[in-house]
Amino acid sequence: MTQYSINEDAIAESSGGEFEREPVPQSKLKSWKCFIGMYAGEHAAGTEFMIGPLFLTAGVSAFDLIVGLIIGNLLAVLSWRFLTAEIAVKNRLTLYFQLEKICGKKLVTGYNLANGILFCFLAGAMITVSATAVGIPFDMPMPKLTDTMPNGATWIIIVLLIGAVISIIAARGYETVSKAADWMSPFIVLAFLACGIVALNQLGVSSFTDFWNIWGEGSEPFPGQVKFTFWYVVIWSWFANAAMHIGMSDLSVFRFAKRARVGWVTAAGMYVGHYMAWIAAALLYAVYLKSPEAQGFLSLGDAPPVAPGPMAHNAIGVFGIIAVVLAGWTTANPTIYRAGLAFQAVLPKLSTAKVTILAGSLATIAGLFPAFAMKLLDFVALYGFILAPFGAVIVFEHFFHKKAGIIKNYAESAKLSFNKSVFWAWAISFGLFYFISVQFDVFLSFVTFPAWILCGVLFLVFSKLFQKQV
Repeated sequence: MTQYSINEDAIAESSGGEFEREPVPQSKLKSWKCFIGMYAGEHAAGTEFMIGPLFLTAGVSAFDLIVGLIIGNLLAVLSWRFLTAEIAVKNRLTLYFQLEKICGKKLVTGYNLANGILFCFLAGAMITVSATAVGIPFDMPMPKLTDTMPNGATWIIIVLLIGAVISIIAARGYETVSKAADWMSPFIVLAFLACGIVALNQLGVSSFTDFWNIWGEGSEPFPGQVKFTFWYVVIWSWFANAAMHIGMSDLSVFRFAKRARVGWVTAAGMYVGHYMAWIAAALLYAVYLKSPEAQGFLSLGDAPPVAPGPMAHNAIGVFGIIAVVLAGWTTANPTIYRAGLAFQAVLPKLSTAKVTILAGSLATIAGLFPAFAMKLLDFVALYGFILAPFGAVIVFEHFFHKKAGIIKNYAESAKLSFNKSVFWAWAISFGLFYFISVQFDVFLSFVTFPAWILCGVLFLVFSKLFQKQV
């Protein structure tokens, strides 16, 4: 064994094998094959069963959805490839450790808490999705689009059991999360495809003209929903994962990649999951909307419930129940893993497994409340808007620190616990564009990129003003 190998083994042992505060060593790097299953599984998963139908509740037209998703998902893939993966393979650090070097320990603690909690809420929504499938054999009442609280003891028990299983899988680390996705993702992708084909048959669609006549120009949004047009679809689909790509959260994943071009594998998640699966799930909901139950809700002026389990079961039977359960798992698993890494940055004395169990517990509690799943379009927009600007700090420092004449990783160099350049850059960009969103009723996804750009520029300006030579 070489000294280099001994050092790598020592790093792996001291970090619990996850390298939370060390660059990933060369021997632990993984090829694109280890990522494609994870991305296909994570993005052809539980969120897709919710988002597809929610597009219909927003009254989107066929053209706006089909073409808008092509463009928006391409922008997301390019963001992963040329920003996230590029920086990840250069530094090979988790998002949280990288931010600590730039922001300082105290400032990044607040970010980590917010990031971890938001990840838990997202994972909780996926536990909700899985619960709608597990509850079918027990004749469990499904949550309505307007529900916020648990609707009974059966719901609570099922959510708690699902959350426990998911947390245990996530706590076993990146290897287990990746392997779980590799095994589950082909099954889930096949299920989405089957659901789409069966739904088209149930709708009597035999040609594109039939499809267009059914979906056509869209409709008025359901009560309490925002009308989605072409640019809503493009921008929302680009920033549905804003925290992961321009927000740099997936530095924690791509730090294991051998080369930056591994970032292209995200296309598997975008065009299998965020394209085919969203449309297939929307078709399932279109079938449900023709049912007497849904028509009854609509006749009363209420929005019909969005329950992935019953919709998939109606299309492909028991296979659909299994697919929805696994789909929820494959999103919740890596999300809880990321949340665990965020919490470990705050609680470094706890092992990765313990903080991941903590994250899983919070996600399970969130899963008890259907509101996180039923308002997923709004929640995902808010989540990206809050976290993405911090990614701009990493991106602008990485690409422009020399031109701007600032010191890279300044908090580490100057031994700062609170880098005010980062804080004021984020606070001003967040405050300004959140005010614009509220005051002028602008959908948050539309102001995410301007806030990201402004945060990055202000960071460079403030760093130039406040930094001292060390």
